[in-house]
Amino acid sequence: MTEPHPGAGSAVNLTVALAFGIALLAAFSSFAGISGGHFSPAVTIGAAAAGRLPWRDVLPYVLAQVVGAVIATTALIVVGLFGPERWLERVQDAGFASTGWGTLSPGGFGMPAVIVIEVVLTVLLVLVFLSVTHPERRTAAGGVAIGLTFAAVQFVAIPVAGGAANPARSIATAIYGGLDPLAQLWVFLVFPAVAAAAIGVAYRALFDGTVQLSERESDRGESPVSRP
Repeated sequence: MTEPHPGAGSAVNLTVALAFGIALLAAFSSFAGISGGHFSPAVTIGAAAAGRLPWRDVLPYVLAQVVGAVIATTALIVVGLFGPERWLERVQDAGFASTGWGTLSPGGFGMPAVIVIEVVLTVLLVLVFLSVTHPERRTAAGGVAIGLTFAAVQFVAIPVAGGAANPARSIATAIYGGLDPLAQLWVFLVFPAVAAAAIGVAYRALFDGTVQLSERESDRGESPVSRP
């Protein structure tokens, strides 16, 4: 039997990652002016930690994101009901593209690898989001930057964990994926949230804090370099 070409899996992963990125680009461009265009609880938590969003608004945002993800995943279930014979059953037996480690990891990676991937890639995504949507330093190509970053995040994460940096997506697929994805779901909730909060606080302290301090000193006629 002929072995599959080693690049075949990468080509599929790249296609899926680009689809994620393009979809996020389109969604951000359509709704950023209304809601901020978060589409991931990690981004919402990062925005709140950076002072861009009141903490009281985090729960409604996250609930809306999870409901939207579940509705989209349910739509896939409906499509699968009218697919090839036993297609939906086979997909659900395989975990329904849920995030996970061990048998749920496309590359067979363990939990420590998944945790590292979630933390690093969530930090990257939230950092880019905070940078390109800054009230004073925003860029007109923000949607493109966020979409391409999300595509890169998924391209790296898919072989390791099936995806990363979006707890809403992890919840939605785990619901239909069976007991194993549900048992592993906590990792994809806890670590993105912690990473997003950490980079949000760090971004505010490193970048916004300096601007605010300089403005206060300027109002008093002081110069930052004149302080002892």
